[in-house]
Amino acid sequence: MRDDLLELLWEGLQETLYMVAWSSVFALLIGITLGVTLVVTERNGILAAPTLNKIIGTLINGVRSLPFIILIVLLLPVARFVVGTSLGPTAAIVSLSIGAAPFLGRIIENSLKEISAGKIEAAKAMGATPWTIIFRVLIPEALPALVRGITIAVIAITEFTAVAGAIGAGGLGSLAIRFGYQRFRVDILIATVIVIIALVQLIQFSGDGVARSILRRRRQL
Repeated sequence: MRDDLLELLWEGLQETLYMVAWSSVFALLIGITLGVTLVVTERNGILAAPTLNKIIGTLINGVRSLPFIILIVLLLPVARFVVGTSLGPTAAIVSLSIGAAPFLGRIIENSLKEISAGKIEAAKAMGATPWTIIFRVLIPEALPALVRGITIAVIAITEFTAVAGAIGAGGLGSLAIRFGYQRFRVDILIATVIVIIALVQLIQFSGDGVARSILRRRRQL
């Protein structure tokens, strides 16, 4: 019984880590693009484009307003088109990435907006181009906040994998539902919850550690 439990947990953990890792990468790429675009295209921004800003903001709000379980069902045809199937961890990455990207985009937007306007104006006065301001001022200055925001997003993606597991994505969520709840295996259900909690704590601890390290280095400069 114990070997059976450990084997199931290990397989579920591997699938969850696979989904979280790749979904975080893709969501981060999309989220950074969305967040930076929202900041630089706002009225009086360094690449002001209010109409584009409003369109992107509306799309983000629309996606974020949908419960994830509904969003993942709506995205099943997209997953099937991209990876050839709507089941399994790889298919879930498509939905997880698209579902988490708007949330991450808003986090990045808020983090970048914490940078004082004076630093941006100083960079402009020195003749810095918009791209230089983005990559040499905005992102570096907001890095600790960005790390904390990304940590929150990765934890959210971890939670989303449990929801995705309910409709065939695999991972710890699927293990808890199919083997723990539906087969009345309380040991599997409890063990799965403990592993998910430990995983979330590890992600939070790692993110906080990186953010503190960045702040410590800045104080030493």
